[in-house]
Amino acid sequence: MTEKQYSGERIAKKLARAGIASRRDVERMVNAGRVTVNGKKIDSPALNVTDSDRITVDGKLVGAPEPARMWRYHKPPGLVTSARDEKGRATIFDRLPEELPRVMSVGRLDLTSEGLLLLTNDGELKRKLELPSTGWVRKYRVRANGNASDTRIKPLREGMVIDGERFQPMSVDFDKQSGANVWLTIGIREGKNREIRRALEEVGLIVNRLIRVSYGPFQLGDLERGGVEEIRPKILRDQLGIKREADSERSEPERRGPRVRSHRPSATSPGVSMRGKKRGAPK
Repeated sequence: MTEKQYSGERIAKKLARAGIASRRDVERMVNAGRVTVNGKKIDSPALNVTDSDRITVDGKLVGAPEPARMWRYHKPPGLVTSARDEKGRATIFDRLPEELPRVMSVGRLDLTSEGLLLLTNDGELKRKLELPSTGWVRKYRVRANGNASDTRIKPLREGMVIDGERFQPMSVDFDKQSGANVWLTIGIREGKNREIRRALEEVGLIVNRLIRVSYGPFQLGDLERGGVEEIRPKILRDQLGIKREADSERSEPERRGPRVRSHRPSATSPGVSMRGKKRGAPK
Protein backbone atom coordinates (compact mmCIF):
# COMPACT_ATOMS: atom_id res chain seq x y z
CA MET A 1 0.00 0.00 0.00
CA THR A 2 1.41 3.41 -0.92
CA GLU A 3 1.95 5.80 1.97
CA LYS A 4 -1.07 7.92 1.22
CA GLN A 5 -1.33 10.75 3.70
CA TYR A 6 -4.62 11.68 5.32
CA SER A 7 -5.54 14.46 7.66
CA GLY A 8 -5.90 12.88 11.07
CA GLU A 9 -3.29 11.14 13.21
CA ARG A 10 -0.55 8.57 12.77
CA ILE A 11 -1.82 5.01 12.88
CA ALA A 12 0.50 4.10 15.77
CA LYS A 13 -0.99 6.87 17.89
CA LYS A 14 -4.53 5.93 16.82
CA LEU A 15 -4.10 2.28 17.84
CA ALA A 16 -2.31 3.21 21.05
CA ARG A 17 -5.25 5.41 22.05
CA ALA A 18 -7.57 2.52 21.25
CA GLY A 19 -5.68 0.38 23.77
CA ILE A 20 -4.30 -2.07 21.19
CA ALA A 21 -0.68 -1.66 22.25
CA SER A 22 2.01 0.94 22.86
CA ARG A 23 3.18 3.00 19.88
CA ARG A 24 6.37 0.99 19.62
CA ASP A 25 4.49 -2.32 19.65
CA VAL A 26 2.02 -1.01 17.07
CA GLU A 27 4.94 -0.17 14.79
CA ARG A 28 6.14 -3.76 15.15
CA MET A 29 2.65 -5.03 14.29
CA VAL A 30 2.60 -2.87 11.16
CA ASN A 31 6.04 -4.06 10.09
CA ALA A 32 4.89 -7.66 10.61
CA GLY A 33 1.93 -7.11 8.27
CA ARG A 34 -0.73 -7.51 10.96
CA VAL A 35 -2.53 -4.21 10.28
CA THR A 36 -4.84 -3.29 7.41
CA VAL A 37 -6.43 0.03 6.51
CA ASN A 38 -9.52 -0.03 4.32
CA GLY A 39 -8.87 -3.64 3.40
CA LYS A 40 -5.23 -3.20 2.39
CA LYS A 41 -2.27 -4.43 4.41
CA ILE A 42 0.15 -1.66 5.31
CA ASP A 43 3.89 -2.11 5.76
CA SER A 44 4.88 1.26 7.21
CA PRO A 45 3.68 3.15 10.32
CA ALA A 46 4.18 6.45 8.45
CA LEU A 47 0.50 6.76 7.67
CA ASN A 48 -2.18 9.11 8.92
CA VAL A 49 -5.71 7.80 9.43
CA THR A 50 -9.05 9.34 10.32
CA ASP A 51 -12.17 8.06 12.07
CA SER A 52 -13.67 7.18 8.69
CA ASP A 53 -10.90 4.67 7.90
CA ARG A 54 -11.57 0.98 8.55
CA ILE A 55 -8.67 -0.49 10.51
CA THR A 56 -8.14 -4.11 11.47
CA VAL A 57 -5.44 -5.80 13.55
CA ASP A 58 -5.04 -9.55 13.05
CA GLY A 59 -8.32 -9.48 11.15
CA LYS A 60 -10.27 -7.85 14.00
CA LEU A 61 -11.93 -4.49 13.42
CA VAL A 62 -10.64 -1.70 15.63
CA GLY A 63 -13.40 0.49 17.01
CA ALA A 64 -13.30 4.06 18.22
CA PRO A 65 -11.04 4.65 21.25
CA GLU A 66 -12.69 4.16 24.61
CA PRO A 67 -12.45 6.99 27.14
CA ALA A 68 -9.14 6.91 29.00
CA ARG A 69 -9.33 4.90 32.21
CA MET A 70 -6.76 3.95 34.83
CA TRP A 71 -6.49 1.43 37.66
CA ARG A 72 -4.30 0.90 40.70
CA TYR A 73 -2.96 -2.64 40.99
CA HIS A 74 -0.98 -4.13 43.88
CA LYS A 75 1.53 -6.33 42.09
CA PRO A 76 2.68 -9.34 44.11
CA PRO A 77 6.30 -10.50 43.82
CA GLY A 78 6.95 -13.37 41.41
CA LEU A 79 5.00 -12.01 38.42
CA VAL A 80 6.48 -10.63 35.21
CA THR A 81 5.24 -7.21 34.05
CA SER A 82 4.75 -8.04 30.38
CA ALA A 83 2.04 -9.43 28.13
CA ARG A 84 4.00 -12.63 27.60
CA ASP A 85 7.22 -14.14 28.88
CA GLU A 86 9.67 -16.16 26.78
CA LYS A 87 10.54 -18.27 29.82
CA GLY A 88 6.91 -19.19 30.44
CA ARG A 89 6.69 -17.42 33.79
CA ALA A 90 3.36 -16.08 35.07
CA THR A 91 2.63 -12.47 34.17
CA ILE A 92 0.49 -9.85 35.85
CA PHE A 93 -1.99 -10.18 32.98
CA ASP A 94 -2.51 -13.84 33.83
CA ARG A 95 -3.78 -12.78 37.26
CA LEU A 96 -5.91 -9.71 36.51
CA PRO A 97 -9.70 -10.01 36.87
CA GLU A 98 -11.42 -11.23 33.70
CA GLU A 99 -13.85 -8.31 33.72
CA LEU A 100 -11.04 -5.82 33.16
CA PRO A 101 -10.81 -4.48 29.58
CA ARG A 102 -7.54 -4.75 27.69
CA VAL A 103 -4.98 -2.78 29.71
CA MET A 104 -1.29 -1.88 29.62
CA SER A 105 1.04 -1.22 32.52
CA VAL A 106 2.49 2.23 33.10
CA GLY A 107 6.15 1.35 33.46
CA ARG A 108 7.26 -1.92 35.01
CA LEU A 109 8.17 -3.61 38.25
CA ASP A 110 10.70 -6.41 37.99
CA LEU A 111 9.98 -10.02 38.91
CA THR A 112 10.76 -9.81 42.62
CA SER A 113 9.47 -6.25 43.17
CA GLU A 114 5.98 -5.55 44.46
CA GLY A 115 3.58 -2.73 45.14
CA LEU A 116 1.80 -0.09 43.08
CA LEU A 117 1.49 -0.58 39.36
CA LEU A 118 -0.76 1.71 37.32
CA LEU A 119 -2.79 0.15 34.50
CA THR A 120 -4.52 1.98 31.65
CA ASN A 121 -6.53 1.22 28.52
CA ASP A 122 -4.97 4.20 26.71
CA GLY A 123 -1.54 3.89 25.08
CA GLU A 124 -1.06 7.64 24.83
CA LEU A 125 -1.73 8.09 28.53
CA LYS A 126 0.74 5.28 29.27
CA ARG A 127 3.40 6.98 27.17
CA LYS A 128 2.80 10.37 28.80
CA LEU A 129 3.11 9.03 32.34
CA GLU A 130 6.29 7.09 31.56
CA LEU A 131 8.18 10.11 30.20
CA PRO A 132 10.79 11.54 32.62
CA SER A 133 9.59 15.01 31.57
CA THR A 134 6.31 14.30 33.38
CA GLY A 135 8.36 14.83 36.52
CA TRP A 136 6.46 12.44 38.76
CA VAL A 137 8.34 10.97 41.70
CA ARG A 138 8.04 7.22 42.24
CA LYS A 139 8.55 6.24 45.88
CA TYR A 140 9.65 2.88 47.22
CA ARG A 141 10.02 1.25 50.63
CA VAL A 142 13.26 -0.67 50.44
CA ARG A 143 14.69 -3.30 52.75
CA ALA A 144 18.38 -3.96 52.21
CA ASN A 145 21.00 -6.08 53.89
CA GLY A 146 23.70 -3.93 55.46
CA ASN A 147 24.15 -0.88 57.64
CA ALA A 148 23.22 2.54 56.29
CA SER A 149 24.91 5.80 57.19
CA ASP A 150 24.82 9.29 55.75
CA THR A 151 28.27 8.70 54.30
CA ARG A 152 27.22 5.45 52.66
CA ILE A 153 24.04 6.78 51.04
CA LYS A 154 25.49 10.19 50.10
CA PRO A 155 26.33 9.09 46.51
CA LEU A 156 22.66 8.16 45.95
CA ARG A 157 21.57 11.65 46.97
CA GLU A 158 24.20 13.31 44.79
CA GLY A 159 23.80 11.14 41.68
CA MET A 160 26.22 8.50 40.47
CA VAL A 161 27.63 6.75 37.42
CA ILE A 162 27.41 2.94 37.28
CA ASP A 163 29.00 1.08 34.36
CA GLY A 164 29.03 4.28 32.37
CA GLU A 165 25.34 5.02 33.00
CA ARG A 166 24.35 8.22 34.78
CA PHE A 167 21.87 7.90 37.64
CA GLN A 168 20.11 11.08 38.72
CA PRO A 169 20.05 12.05 42.44
CA MET A 170 17.54 10.13 44.53
CA SER A 171 15.74 11.20 47.68
CA VAL A 172 16.74 8.78 50.44
CA ASP A 173 15.22 8.73 53.93
CA PHE A 174 16.44 6.41 56.68
CA ASP A 175 13.51 4.64 58.36
CA LYS A 176 15.05 2.11 60.72
CA GLN A 177 17.76 -0.48 61.20
CA SER A 178 16.30 -3.91 61.94
CA GLY A 179 19.02 -6.42 62.75
CA ALA A 180 21.10 -7.03 59.63
CA ASN A 181 18.65 -5.06 57.45
CA VAL A 182 17.93 -1.40 56.96
CA TRP A 183 14.62 0.12 55.80
CA LEU A 184 14.81 3.15 53.50
CA THR A 185 12.27 5.25 51.62
CA ILE A 186 13.66 6.16 48.19
CA GLY A 187 12.23 8.49 45.55
CA ILE A 188 13.28 8.48 41.89
CA ARG A 189 12.07 10.28 38.77
CA GLU A 190 13.56 8.28 35.88
CA GLY A 191 12.88 4.62 36.61
CA LYS A 192 15.79 3.02 34.75
CA ASN A 193 16.09 -0.75 34.67
CA ARG A 194 16.75 -2.05 38.22
CA GLU A 195 17.84 1.46 39.17
CA ILE A 196 17.42 1.23 42.94
CA ARG A 197 18.89 -2.27 43.23
CA ARG A 198 21.95 -1.32 41.19
CA ALA A 199 22.50 1.96 43.02
CA LEU A 200 22.28 0.38 46.48
CA GLU A 201 24.52 -2.50 45.47
CA GLU A 202 27.09 0.06 44.32
CA VAL A 203 27.29 1.42 47.90
CA GLY A 204 27.33 -2.03 49.52
CA LEU A 205 23.65 -2.55 50.33
CA ILE A 206 21.86 -5.59 48.89
CA VAL A 207 18.12 -5.14 48.32
CA ASN A 208 16.01 -8.06 49.53
CA ARG A 209 12.60 -6.40 49.34
CA LEU A 210 11.37 -3.51 47.19
CA ILE A 211 7.83 -2.11 47.38
CA ARG A 212 6.58 0.76 45.25
CA VAL A 213 4.28 2.82 47.44
CA SER A 214 3.45 5.71 45.11
CA TYR A 215 3.64 6.87 41.50
CA GLY A 216 3.20 10.63 41.36
CA PRO A 217 -0.01 11.49 43.24
CA PHE A 218 -1.29 7.90 43.20
CA GLN A 219 -0.71 5.82 46.33
CA LEU A 220 -0.66 2.11 47.07
CA GLY A 221 -2.50 2.82 50.34
CA ASP A 222 -4.16 -0.25 51.84
CA LEU A 223 -4.84 -1.98 48.53
CA GLU A 224 -4.22 -5.65 49.26
CA ARG A 225 -1.84 -7.84 47.24
CA GLY A 226 -3.39 -8.69 43.89
CA GLY A 227 -6.10 -6.07 44.42
CA VAL A 228 -7.27 -3.85 41.54
CA GLU A 229 -9.25 -0.64 41.88
CA GLU A 230 -10.24 1.84 39.20
CA ILE A 231 -9.25 5.46 39.68
CA ARG A 232 -12.32 7.67 39.51
CA PRO A 233 -12.80 9.86 36.42
CA LYS A 234 -12.92 12.98 38.60
CA ILE A 235 -9.45 12.20 39.95
CA LEU A 236 -8.10 11.65 36.42
CA ARG A 237 -9.50 15.04 35.47
CA ASP A 238 -7.99 16.73 38.53
CA GLN A 239 -4.58 15.05 38.33
CA LEU A 240 -4.11 14.57 34.58
CA GLY A 241 -6.46 17.02 32.94
CA ILE A 242 -8.34 14.17 31.24
CA LYS A 243 -11.87 15.12 30.24
CA ARG A 244 -14.63 13.07 28.70
CA GLU A 245 -17.08 14.66 26.36
CA ALA A 246 -20.02 13.05 28.12
CA ASP A 247 -18.93 14.04 31.63
CA SER A 248 -21.38 16.92 31.82
CA GLU A 249 -24.25 14.72 30.67
CA ARG A 250 -23.76 11.63 32.83
CA SER A 251 -23.70 11.05 36.54
CA GLU A 252 -20.54 9.94 38.33
CA PRO A 253 -21.66 6.29 38.82
CA GLU A 254 -22.57 6.00 35.14
CA ARG A 255 -19.21 7.39 34.02
CA ARG A 256 -17.25 5.21 36.37
CA GLY A 257 -18.91 1.95 35.37
CA PRO A 258 -18.51 -1.22 37.41
CA ARG A 259 -15.70 -1.15 39.95
CA VAL A 260 -13.20 -4.01 39.87
CA ARG A 261 -12.11 -4.54 43.44
CA SER A 262 -10.91 -7.47 45.48
CA HIS A 263 -10.62 -5.69 48.81
CA ARG A 264 -12.51 -3.47 51.20
CA PRO A 265 -12.20 0.13 49.97
CA SER A 266 -10.13 2.58 51.97
CA ALA A 267 -12.05 4.88 54.25
CA THR A 268 -9.64 7.71 53.51
CA SER A 269 -9.10 8.05 49.78
CA PRO A 270 -9.13 6.17 46.47
CA GLY A 271 -5.36 5.88 46.28
CA VAL A 272 -4.49 9.53 45.86
CA SER A 273 -1.89 11.30 47.98
CA MET A 274 -2.65 10.97 51.69
CA ARG A 275 -0.91 13.98 53.22
CA GLY A 276 0.16 13.83 56.81
CA LYS A 277 -0.46 10.10 57.29
CA LYS A 278 2.70 8.11 57.90
CA ARG A 279 2.64 4.35 57.53
CA GLY A 280 5.00 2.03 59.31
CA ALA A 281 7.47 -0.13 57.47
CA PRO A 282 6.11 -3.45 56.26
CA LYS A 283 7.23 -6.39 58.30
